[in-house]
Amino acid sequence: MLADRVGISADPEYRAGPDRIDPDRCLDALAAMRAVITEVAERRGRVMLATGHPTGLLALHQQLADGLRRRGCDVLTPGDGVVAAVEGHRSRVLYIGGVGVLATGAHLLHTHRPEPMRAALAVLDGAPDLVIADHGWAGAAAEAGLATVGFADCNDPALFVGEADGKLPVVVPLDDNVLPRYYEPLARFLLGESAVHPNE
Repeated sequence: MLADRVGISADPEYRAGPDRIDPDRCLDALAAMRAVITEVAERRGRVMLATGHPTGLLALHQQLADGLRRRGCDVLTPGDGVVAAVEGHRSRVLYIGGVGVLATGAHLLHTHRPEPMRAALAVLDGAPDLVIADHGWAGAAAEAGLATVGFADCNDPALFVGEADGKLPVVVPLDDNVLPRYYEPLARFLLGESAVHPNE
């Protein structure tokens, strides 16, 4: 059952109201994601990172990009500045600290749409070894057949469906809209800078 994998309410009659993410399932998924990232980092692979939540998850992705660069990985920025038409608006893919975001003028945009990743992938030269992303960025990468891991909240189930279908090996369930500093321990753990499981 999808709810069991995500760690949210497993009651089939539950349709509305507050929900929760099981912390143990979050920690287990973080450990699995760490293993994937470690394997790519050990061979100094090509990695692409992107987020649809620039007010929260951008900081997490930037820390991962910086840590992977320090380990010799090639952090890709395909399509920097390319136009991505999203819901009738002319926007651009921009990279901030090696992390793809959607922007228009002076504004970074919140988006769950796949078009920004599709626009970036259309000009990508050679497939990355790993995509680390969230929302539509991760979904589009997985649909394109790229090795993708992602972060998702319980109110955005698409990536969990993709994981259940075998399109993403790991999706970490977490609150995707907290203060950026709260993600710092996650980044350290995922990069191997924290030697213990986060709940120990």
